[in-house]
Amino acid sequence: MEPVTHFLTGACMGRSWFNRKTAFATLTMTLAAEAPDLDMVGYFKNSTFGFAHHRGFTHSFLGLVPMSLLVVGVVYLCWHLRGRKIKYPDCPPRWGLLLLFAYIAGVGHILLDYTNNYGVRPFWPFSERWYSWDIIFIVEPALLILLIGGLVLPSLFSLINEEIGARAKGPKGRWAATVALIGMVAVWSVRGYEHRKAVNALEARMYRNEYPVRASAYPYWWNPFHWYGVVETENFFATMQINSATPEVDPQDQMRIYYKPPETPATLAAKRSYLGRVYLDWAQYPLVEPQILPDSGYLVTFQDLRYAYPDRGGNALRASARLAPDLHVLHEGFGRGSPDHSLQDQARPGAQ
Repeated sequence: MEPVTHFLTGACMGRSWFNRKTAFATLTMTLAAEAPDLDMVGYFKNSTFGFAHHRGFTHSFLGLVPMSLLVVGVVYLCWHLRGRKIKYPDCPPRWGLLLLFAYIAGVGHILLDYTNNYGVRPFWPFSERWYSWDIIFIVEPALLILLIGGLVLPSLFSLINEEIGARAKGPKGRWAATVALIGMVAVWSVRGYEHRKAVNALEARMYRNEYPVRASAYPYWWNPFHWYGVVETENFFATMQINSATPEVDPQDQMRIYYKPPETPATLAAKRSYLGRVYLDWAQYPLVEPQILPDSGYLVTFQDLRYAYPDRGGNALRASARLAPDLHVLHEGFGRGSPDHSLQDQARPGAQ
């Protein structure tokens, strides 16, 4: 998920109950809920290294331990620099509890990321298997509305209470934050139900006289009935848009077919590269296509069809590797960091 949803979720978690047990619970959980994404610093080295380590160690149950220590250390430093002041004297900071709460918020981060189609590796380094629920788009307006409401509405009611002379003791906003988190689970439940309907519809039919080997449905934002479907058969991939509200699915009029290209020395060399190993470890529906360049070298492109949404201008997670005529890898990368993007216009398919 994008950072705003992570921050808001951590804040609601802190307000729902935890901030009545120790000072700085809401601050700690808000920071810890986004801390795993510190692994994005890997992109400063290069795009392939960043991709390889994103949602790796910091998004694992083991990696949350040092991330929690880091967050609590930052909160302690801020508290110390501010003269050890707290808002509620009857609720002093309890650092052991804050460490536990930071870890719980980190688990919440992993769970949120698990709901979208990029996936997580929670058992790293013991297992590098990717897990994804594929029910929530990276930006989900329904969740943002719930979480913002859960944090803002108590402040509005607090102003009303001050006007009429009523004063509440202790931290405010418990019930609103709790309702927001319950609403998040409700959104997941609806999305999960509709997702299963979409996948079942994809699996229940044939595609150009071939049975599906597997099928997946990926979310669009806001609309819980609108899905992007990907099906793999023995010889090709098929993609289409699905409406899970209808009893049957007939995607023939807008189905796109991607035939599986044959293996070539160029694709085999690219798959053995660092980029190739990283990409194929993550991809669910990988399409690896070789092209011959004017200088007799090769350009091998990687794309995962779960991100080839038909109404978008290209695959955001497309990668490529440029190979010399002797199949030595010259350059590799993602997006703008990919090798000589303009070369793709000069290349021609069919590298052998």
